[in-house]
Amino acid sequence: MDAEKLRDLSQPIDVALLDATVAAFYATGSKEERTSADNILRDLKANPDTWLQVVHILQNTSSTHTKFFALQVLEGVIKYRWNALPVEQRDGMKNYISEVIVLLTRDEASFRAERLYVNKLNVILVQIVKQEWPAKWRSFIPDLVKAAKTSESICENCMTILKLLSEEVFDFSKGEMTQQKIRELKQSLNSEFQLIHELCLYVLSASKRQELIRATLSALHAYLSWIPLGYIFESPLLETLLNFFPVPAYRNLTLQCLSEVAALNFGDVYNVQYVKMYSIFMNQLQAILPLNLNIPEAYSSGSSEEQAFIQNLALFFTSFFKLHIKILESAPENISLLLAGLGYLISISYVDDTEVFKVCLDYWNSLVLELFGSQHHTGHPALTPSLFGMQCQMTFLPCTVDGVKSEVTERHKLYSDPMSKLRGLMISRMAKPEEVLIVEDENGNIVRETMKDNDVLVQYKIMRETLIYLSHLDHEDTEKQMLSKLSKQLTGEEWAWNNLNTLCWAIGSISGSMVVEQENRFLVMVIRDLLSLCEVVKGKDNKAVIASNIMYVVGQYSRFLRAHWKFLKTVVHKLFEFMHETHPGVQDMACDTFLKIVQKCKRKFVIVQVGESEPFVSELLSGLATIVGDLEPHQIHTFYESVGSMIQAESDPQKRGEYLQRLMALPNQKWAEIIGQARQSADILKDPDVIRTVLNILQTNTRVATSLGTYFLSQISLIFLDMLNVYRMYSELVSSSIATGGPYASRTSLVKLLRSVKREILKLIETFLDKAENQPHIGKQFVPPMMDQVLGDYARNVPDARESEVLSLFATIINKYKVVMQDDVPLIFEAVFQCTLEMITKNFEDYPEHRLKFFSLLRAIATFCFRALIQLSSEQLKLVMDSVIWAFRHTERNIAETGLNLLLEMLRNFQNSDICNKFYRTYFLQIEQEVFAVLTDTFHKPGFKLHVLVLQHLFCLADSGSLTEPLWDAATIPHSYPDNAAFVREYTIKLLSSSFPNMTTTEVTQFVNGLHETRIDDGRFKENIRDFLVQSKEFSAQDNKDLYAEEAAAQMERERQRMLSIPGLIAPSETQDDMADS
Repeated sequence: MDAEKLRDLSQPIDVALLDATVAAFYATGSKEERTSADNILRDLKANPDTWLQVVHILQNTSSTHTKFFALQVLEGVIKYRWNALPVEQRDGMKNYISEVIVLLTRDEASFRAERLYVNKLNVILVQIVKQEWPAKWRSFIPDLVKAAKTSESICENCMTILKLLSEEVFDFSKGEMTQQKIRELKQSLNSEFQLIHELCLYVLSASKRQELIRATLSALHAYLSWIPLGYIFESPLLETLLNFFPVPAYRNLTLQCLSEVAALNFGDVYNVQYVKMYSIFMNQLQAILPLNLNIPEAYSSGSSEEQAFIQNLALFFTSFFKLHIKILESAPENISLLLAGLGYLISISYVDDTEVFKVCLDYWNSLVLELFGSQHHTGHPALTPSLFGMQCQMTFLPCTVDGVKSEVTERHKLYSDPMSKLRGLMISRMAKPEEVLIVEDENGNIVRETMKDNDVLVQYKIMRETLIYLSHLDHEDTEKQMLSKLSKQLTGEEWAWNNLNTLCWAIGSISGSMVVEQENRFLVMVIRDLLSLCEVVKGKDNKAVIASNIMYVVGQYSRFLRAHWKFLKTVVHKLFEFMHETHPGVQDMACDTFLKIVQKCKRKFVIVQVGESEPFVSELLSGLATIVGDLEPHQIHTFYESVGSMIQAESDPQKRGEYLQRLMALPNQKWAEIIGQARQSADILKDPDVIRTVLNILQTNTRVATSLGTYFLSQISLIFLDMLNVYRMYSELVSSSIATGGPYASRTSLVKLLRSVKREILKLIETFLDKAENQPHIGKQFVPPMMDQVLGDYARNVPDARESEVLSLFATIINKYKVVMQDDVPLIFEAVFQCTLEMITKNFEDYPEHRLKFFSLLRAIATFCFRALIQLSSEQLKLVMDSVIWAFRHTERNIAETGLNLLLEMLRNFQNSDICNKFYRTYFLQIEQEVFAVLTDTFHKPGFKLHVLVLQHLFCLADSGSLTEPLWDAATIPHSYPDNAAFVREYTIKLLSSSFPNMTTTEVTQFVNGLHETRIDDGRFKENIRDFLVQSKEFSAQDNKDLYAEEAAAQMERERQRMLSIPGLIAPSETQDDMADS
């Protein structure tokens, strides 16, 4: 094939042949032709000499595809090899790209015709600038500005280049460049901005060319967020932008620029200018968009340009108010414009567009938080110190000066009207909470939700927080608006599914934010009205919607239900009623709500209430069969878990035992029947219907064990040995089926069913042992019988019949009974280790469940039975270490993280053991090499934090006194080192230099020395590694947020602590408040 000639780069490339090959790749020809062309083009891209032909290709081709191919080759060289090229080659390429751009943009016609090509050339030029400027191309900005003044089309393109440069340095630099390089580029741009500023002002004042003005505004938009403020406020720039705002062609771009200015915050220096800017802007806006206009309606029927205007307007107002609202409040003449702006923003918040609403919601959330904060500091009556976790008297709070208090009251008055409108907005647009399972589908039918929408859940959390602050600011107005809307549902005036849903979601969301008396009064009216609505409204769909809302609201107010037994009993009976309602989702939600309420109010059900003859749990157990009569098996399991929670709250062991016996009577009776028949003939256990019944009984037991913990002992003891016999029998059936039927037998319905029973038996035992208190006699009773029945069975089985739950069960047992299990570890090892490794190390895909659980078991052994690891033979220990290394090489995140955590555990334990020297002499270098391999490979970025910890451990260890013998092998390395730290440094430099030929030895040495110097400073050690990853170019053009995951997690924890301090902000249903259930 002629195209093969392209591989020979010893002479100028045949451009016509390259054009034909590129065309074949993009053409719709045969698959073979495309594949062949693809292989050749890939090889050319990979060849380090192809880039030398780029100029020749660009000069001789007219094909756009070929030009782009050549520029891709060049881009790779600039990103990864630029600094290794000779100076004359770098300068030649830099000058050539600049000349081509000038040539193509000199006149209008060629600029428009070659726009895509020019855009790509601009990107290439900016990539070169990032490498060369400022040190090696000091004149770049002056050269660019000078070229811009030669023609309007060149000027337009220069604006595009300036915009690209700003974005590369300020927006996309994190994880792409080292911290030092980013600082250098930012300082250079700042110091040379005067030339850019003058050019922009000149264009905006002198040019009449629409494309050029738009390009200039677009470039300015990229620069406004970081340039020195004098360029904005002490020059005609702001005035110029405001002059462009009323012009339709520039309105959106100007508004984006003004939003950037609004988002700047440098103290009070430019307050006067901000007020003037806002005032001029508002007067212009009212001429463009009258305040009384129905913005949501206009948005839905508007053009894309008009919709973009509303979106930009939301960004402008939210940016301005976030930082400068106080200066508008401070002068009486600005108040009307401030309120008008808030009016616009509330109107925009009703627009039916998720992104617009998110922008507005984010601001409303910050505003109400600020207003709440100022009010709370002056001793708001609803917020006593104890509610904030401050165990002190009011007298210890700082006294508030009357002036401050009146200022807060004035502020409160100023915002009372907008805040009242905002409450209406939040109530009418409340997002759906996670607990609600009943939704309206696209056809208007009420159905059970099939999938959670995470965006809606995030939005709900922010709206809930906002509404709680609004409720704290004015409880009366919140209550009044909610009750008024609810009464309109009853009268039918505003009856609609969506209206009732958002209202009830809002009512549920403010649980815990009112003082107890007010909440009680409010909720009595809400529940009364909702129950009345249930009686008044007809139709199955309508009733399902009301039922869903009743269940959601009562599920949120456990504090109220605990204090009002009659209401609690009425609600529970209503839930029992809903358990017979077969409308999709209603029974599920009734069972879920019942569980939620019982977990929060369990004590109430086991004591005899006033006017009752027996505890509610006893009454419930008498009518158990009737209550669950219409429920599906999975709903019955939830119900049984709920009753288990009630029984767990009973303190009298005799009563508790009696209740448990009554609860489990039905499943136990069925179990006894099946086991009795099996003793006559084991074949009964092979009947699919019987297998399903056994599975169902076991699942019921598991759910009760979940809620009862240790108190489940009497029940599990009753069925334990029979259960193990069933396990063994089903295991033999599965094994023989797979042995005779081959791998496909494992997919037959019978084998799947048998394995489900095996798994459920293991899950039941694991659940009980995990939840039970750490009592040695429980371990002695249950662990020995399982050694052969479960462990031996695992070892004897064919791979496809081994249950991964065996591994997690024994991990749970070791985590629970810790060092007590040490003598059993060799048996566990013998049964599961070798055979599981053979299953999971063939590739990265087979047996995914076994992988994770195997390493969890290994981690439990390493943590609590470490002596057992030390006693392994060298061969066995090598197997363990190889499996750990294999785990953290895994691309599945949770397996890799389990492997890394296990490795850290082992490294620390071995450091403190008798065989520290022997272990590290054998494995130190291998571990370091393997960790660097995954650290610098972009598939393993989520493990960054743990990679850093392992390396930090190794570097600290090399310099500590723990190692008393050299790490190097004197037999193979003739010269000795002064200490282990020096050896590790030299070894690491050699390792990285050979792995990253694109980095100089100096760069690598600097990095390794940095690791040694910063080994005890966590932050600097981590930053050093981040910079190395950027320098190595392995992480360029990637999403690098995983490298900063630890900082993000710390921020989330601080936020949670803040939320815990405000009543209602963490939903009562999410807090551990069992103490209150008394």
